Amino acid sequence: MALQDPRPGKWLLFRIWAGIGLQSFGGGASTTFLIQRAFIEKHRWLSMEEFAYFWNLCVLTPGINLIAVTVLIGRKLGGAGGIAVSLAGMLLPSALITFLLTVGFKSVEHIAAVQAILRGVVPATGGIMLLVGLNFALPLIRRGYKEGIFYLVISGALIIVFALAVILLKLSVIVVILSAVVLGALIFARKSAAPLLEKGEGEQS
Repeated sequence: MALQDPRPGKWLLFRIWAGIGLQSFGGGASTTFLIQRAFIEKHRWLSMEEFAYFWNLCVLTPGINLIAVTVLIGRKLGGAGGIAVSLAGMLLPSALITFLLTVGFKSVEHIAAVQAILRGVVPATGGIMLLVGLNFALPLIRRGYKEGIFYLVISGALIIVFALAVILLKLSVIVVILSAVVLGALIFARKSAAPLLEKGEGEQS
């Protein structure tokens, strides 16, 4: 998929992030999906591989991953000013609405219709999370075809191992991430391994 020239104006960048923030019902999964749809599918300013690369960088840092991803995308598309307008668009409108809803929630939380709405959000969020997970898996599958079955099998095995470690062993996320870092360095640090992003990709701004 050919990427467009990533030079949106600051106002356009603000409006896109504000739209994402205002539509982010259901938590981080829906926000991630909206970011992918806006910047990868609609405007084609990023590739899925590049988004996955940004996400992996953010996983290695403490704090809220979505904020860090917003900073990285804003910097790529607009430099320092892009960071400022991206964060403002992502956080300010949705934070104001969340504040107003939270203030008024106590008066409606026991209404049956409200409870039914909240129960309906859970399966919808689960579906969105599944779609986001599949989007992240696609670069792994494509890379597996390029590098051979070894990469694909090992990546799939690690996904299963780490999922079971969290579900069954109740390991801390920090322990899981650090273990992934160590195993990744040991298994994939081969001189013949290609970088996640091809040379020159992501440097079009």
